Amino acid sequence: MKAKRSSKNVPPDGLPTYRLFTGPDDAAFCRRVSEALALGYKLYGSPAATFKGKDVMVAQAVIWPAVEPAIAKSKG
Repeated sequence: MKAKRSSKNVPPDGLPTYRLFTGPDDAAFCRRVSEALALGYKLYGSPAATFKGKDVMVAQAVIWPAVEPAIAKSKG
């Protein structure tokens, strides 16, 4: 995923400020999260894991750093 760098206030290429990655716990999932981090996203919360049959399914949320103050304000 080759994306253009954007201003510090918004993610590149029109991506949303909040993203939730889900899928099997495999290298492809790890790459997707790693690519988001390389673009400038930050991990948001702990990862989640569950079983689907014999497979482990995982989820990880990421946020664009510019929205952190708004999130902190809404929590407190």
